[in-house]
Amino acid sequence: MNTDSRQPDNYQTIEVRKGQVTEKMSREAFRERFMGRFYDPAFRVEDASLSRLESIAWDAYCESRKSPVTDKAGLGFADPDYDLSVEWRTASERIKAAQKKQQDKSTRSRVLIVNASSRNDFTCPGEMSKSFRLGKLAQQRLESHGIEVDFLDLSRLNSEHDLHIHPCKGCVSTAMPLCHWPCSCYPNHSLGLVNDWMNEIYERFAACHGVLFVTPVYWYQVTGPLKQLIDRLVCADGGNPDPTSTHGKKADEAKRIELAGWDYPKHLAGRAYGLVVHGDVAGIEGSRRALTDWLNWMGFIEAGAKSRLDRFIGYYEPYATSHATLDRDKDMQDEVANVAEALANTVGRIRQGFEEPDNSLAPVRAK
Repeated sequence: MNTDSRQPDNYQTIEVRKGQVTEKMSREAFRERFMGRFYDPAFRVEDASLSRLESIAWDAYCESRKSPVTDKAGLGFADPDYDLSVEWRTASERIKAAQKKQQDKSTRSRVLIVNASSRNDFTCPGEMSKSFRLGKLAQQRLESHGIEVDFLDLSRLNSEHDLHIHPCKGCVSTAMPLCHWPCSCYPNHSLGLVNDWMNEIYERFAACHGVLFVTPVYWYQVTGPLKQLIDRLVCADGGNPDPTSTHGKKADEAKRIELAGWDYPKHLAGRAYGLVVHGDVAGIEGSRRALTDWLNWMGFIEAGAKSRLDRFIGYYEPYATSHATLDRDKDMQDEVANVAEALANTVGRIRQGFEEPDNSLAPVRAK
């Protein structure tokens, strides 16, 4: 990729538009938000301690101490003297190690199953999801082929304390090189945006040879947790693996690099994918198409027509009996097993050297 900071051949005036949010929040609003985490009366015995902690947090916010622990980037980076986040470096090194293992032909094939439902026994609905059940059916079939399965259950976001996939901030829309691989927007300690799950999830995607998404449809679209995951995976599609080249989040530097020429590296390309999308009334086809388009764009390889499933479970039937309806729908259970079967076959072919017919064609529009 081109990280040359000189004036690009297609020179344009580098302009960073400002004027949307121009002032920090007030101390009163900050304190109210901070103390909101400690509403439980059991915390009142520690009010003095909490007040001291709030003062420290306020200072971090005012001083924008996003990454308070850094070290010099060192050799291999565009600016070796840049103070690089220790947390980002750790995440990056783990992803590189996972990618190296993924490319080792002697390792077992590995498939990541993503259960995108928001519910489990410990969430407010108080019941397991059908997506979880379907994902486990797929897991059984994959394991029967000797494939190692990593099961990512996004419902944990709603049942575990302080676990998050924080929103994408849209760095790509300012300039692609401003979007770092892995994402450097989080953790942001000055804003309290911590315990972000994505660094672990990036590593799990890097480690897999195939991925299978199982999602219900919520109001004509995929679930909120899955959409957050999708948005935060944007850095895998064209993201900049060197934050020192933009000196963190220097928008003007990122714009200059992009205009000088950017190759939009696809960091997760070449992995196989399968889809199971289910609903009860509408929205399954549109959601399945959107997911397919997204994964194709990312450079993932479709495992065939039988690997892209959308089905209704109990069309216009009561929600209350939907699990029993799934129990009776043996055909759908077998179709989910077929998705897993197709994915297993494709993973095997890819690891033996299979490439898609159009793989040698350079994209006319790299973006």
